[in-house]
Order: sequence, then structure tokens, then C-alpha cells
Amino acid sequence: MTTATFTVKGMTCGHCVSSVKEEVGEVPGVAGVQVDLATGLMTVESDSPLDAAQIRTAVAEAGYEVADPS
Repeated sequence: MTTATFTVKGMTCGHCVSSVKEEVGEVPGVAGVQVDLATGLMTVESDSPLDAAQIRTAVAEAGYEVADPS
């Protein structure tokens, strides 16, 4: 199992979290998605390494943005 962590910007409520989880969960290979509204941290689990661009696109489709790593 592979785990990747991203920071999602712009979420303000539980509906935001649900939207992000739904979109990212549809990316091929994603086995699980956990999102913490307070911190904006999203943890994505998969059976093999994922393409970060696909995750960014899924988050954008939900209406949010993945923060660039600092």
C-alpha cells in the first residue's frame, strides 16, 4: 500500500470534504481517501504509486486546489 499526502486549499465545510473525497476516490488506483478539514491535509492510499497530476486534476474538478509543497 502506498500513501501520499497533499494539502487542499479552499475547503470550508463538510460538503467540501465530501466533494474532494468523491472526486479523488474516482481516480484509477485510489484505494482510500482521508481528508482533514481543519488542516486541509488529504491522505490518499493506493496499491501502487499515483500520478500527482491526476490527484491535482480531481481536486480541481471538485472546485479546490492542491497547495504546492513548500
